Amino acid sequence: MTARSDAAIRSAWRLPAIDAVRGWRALWWNVGPAGELAVLLVHRRCLSRSRYVKGWIAWRPEAPFSGELVTVTAEGERRTPLENIPIWLSHLVLLPESRFLMAAGRTFRPKTEEGATEGDWTPNAVVLSPSGKPEGEFCIGDDLSTLVADRHGGIWAAYGDEGIYGGHPESAAGMAGWNAEGHAIWKPEGRLPAHPLQGCTAAIEGERVWLVWYSGGGRGAGTYLTRITPSTGEVTSYRSPVPHPDGFAVRGHRAVLTVRNHHQRSVELIRAELDDTTGSTGPTSPNAPNAPNTPTWTVTSRRKLRVPGRVVMRCGQGHDGVLWLRTGDTWLRIEA
Repeated sequence: MTARSDAAIRSAWRLPAIDAVRGWRALWWNVGPAGELAVLLVHRRCLSRSRYVKGWIAWRPEAPFSGELVTVTAEGERRTPLENIPIWLSHLVLLPESRFLMAAGRTFRPKTEEGATEGDWTPNAVVLSPSGKPEGEFCIGDDLSTLVADRHGGIWAAYGDEGIYGGHPESAAGMAGWNAEGHAIWKPEGRLPAHPLQGCTAAIEGERVWLVWYSGGGRGAGTYLTRITPSTGEVTSYRSPVPHPDGFAVRGHRAVLTVRNHHQRSVELIRAELDDTTGSTGPTSPNAPNAPNTPTWTVTSRRKLRVPGRVVMRCGQGHDGVLWLRTGDTWLRIEA
């Protein structure tokens, strides 16, 4: 590791030993609009553990359950007790003004006695006040792979294959934008280079949102970095310089990506730069990323990084040029 790369990687927070000894487990987490880290702690007595899954995602509560939201800023920690969390939680997203959203990964439609589905999709997201009181609930789509909020409170989702092919209208498009009242405010509308199969990770860069996803076989297969400008709806997609990254952050023409070594205490750390020597500002067609004379992301370095704990699903999120990487119960900040 060079001196420069040493300086670009540092520890941001870890679960205090006293919390672990007292039975608290660090589960869902998110980085908020001001770059604050929030981690939801749930006591061991409320949890069961899967025998077939490793890492923090193996812990599951029975709803309703209680917990404690730890918010970490440069000034220190703030802890908010939460009572009677009503859903089977998969995602936590911080919103402006200290509000937050909790979402389950799956939803469904009720079935008739004959086995047919009918009616509205079951709500699987709830918006909560700074004190943890529910303000509203809605359905945010089925089979959520990744979920992130922009600095104005727009909520951006990428979905998995079971949601994409499961009948939910927003999930079917592979990704969607929502507001905190539960209304879909953005959809791809044919502007992607291929049909998504699975979301990988997400990042915020200033006023823009990046969703990382991959397509299945056939024409256009591969992994893509899609940049969305919420204020205009503009969409630009690039081929990812590496397949299926777990973490991604971008600052201008520089990016950092990570790919986990399955259930091990190491990741592949990749740095890339956007080559725009052609002078073009983006793909010539939304359906032809990295066509001739368009910018491409090129790998500039690649190395194995040993980390303090296991890296599993949902362990990376980018925010304004910093990749927050969860490694067991320790969070690292990696500068792009």
